[in-house]
Amino acid sequence: MRIAVLKESTPGESRVSAVPEAVKKLVGLGHSVVVQTGAGAAASYPDDLYRAAGAEIATDGGIGGADLITKVRRPSDSEIGAMKPGAGFASLLEPYGDKSAIEKLAKAKVDAIAMEFIPRISRAQSMDALSSQANLAGYRAVIEAAELYGRAFPMMMTAAGTIAAAKVFVMGVGVAGLQAIATARRLGAVVSATDVRPATKEQVASLGAKFVAVEDEEFKQAETASGYAKPMSAQYQAKQAMLITEHIAKQDIVITTALIPGRPAPTLVTEAQARSMRPGSVIVDLAVAQGGNCPLSKPDELVEIAGIKIMGFTNLPARLPADASSLYARNLLALLPLLTDKNSKAFAPAWDDEIIKGALVTKAGAVVHPQLAPASAA
Repeated sequence: MRIAVLKESTPGESRVSAVPEAVKKLVGLGHSVVVQTGAGAAASYPDDLYRAAGAEIATDGGIGGADLITKVRRPSDSEIGAMKPGAGFASLLEPYGDKSAIEKLAKAKVDAIAMEFIPRISRAQSMDALSSQANLAGYRAVIEAAELYGRAFPMMMTAAGTIAAAKVFVMGVGVAGLQAIATARRLGAVVSATDVRPATKEQVASLGAKFVAVEDEEFKQAETASGYAKPMSAQYQAKQAMLITEHIAKQDIVITTALIPGRPAPTLVTEAQARSMRPGSVIVDLAVAQGGNCPLSKPDELVEIAGIKIMGFTNLPARLPADASSLYARNLLALLPLLTDKNSKAFAPAWDDEIIKGALVTKAGAVVHPQLAPASAA
């Protein structure tokens, strides 16, 4: 199989879908790899490292002759136009956003896989790109918050007096939230967290943080079979809001991470709650790309209101491009056996496998994913 690794065209995207270590493994498995010139430069992987790993370097990435094309983000129109019919494509396709790229992939008869749709089952954990990238986002959110916060995180006892530890409140305890809790704890902050899913209470406690939630009957049923949070009733939200309002007013840093696939991000911090914080406090909104968990946040902008800093980050993993690329490349490597004929090494997806079924977006000229396809096709 001939695999093309393309340079990212999305502004500000510094990641790459394959690192030299991954290329070496691909070549060792009998595949040929073409890397587009400069594809890994922003992640500190120069072309020479790819050549040393056995890749060919090409200005166009060898896209026209590739059996499988990989990227981190969605392809451009010109890239789609250069793909041959029957080729495979895998990336974080942002399937709930602008669907034009997906429709064009279908029209080009490209078999496209959205890494966001990898099923959250135990067998697919090593392929879960959302989790690998969210882990780094949670870590980086705390680092960014520490930079914006004008004081120290840990308690410090000095001859001149004692500095109190920062109070960090993490809202949304998924992969990003758990990593944010762990990182803030390592930096010496007093950490608390909230989530509507009951299972997270034990996880929060295991990291040494305090769990904050209204724990009624609705709370006990607030999780889907796939592990995502369910939308909560207006009554529950009102009770939770009272508790959270009181808690936020005492915090120095609030990090919000709550996302629901295919829907606008839920509001977790209202304008009034944000304004109740002390001057110098910080809010970091990781859901700003889907509307934000705070109505005051703006994509990739720092907003200051009454001395409170509100920052919305749309792509924190790209601020750790070397590690983010390495993890993403491993996700793709783990997926590769399901896209390859074991004997011939040709591109031959296991169409009946539940992982491929769950992640496949376009096939043979049609949009096939049930959440994206027209009702008649679905």
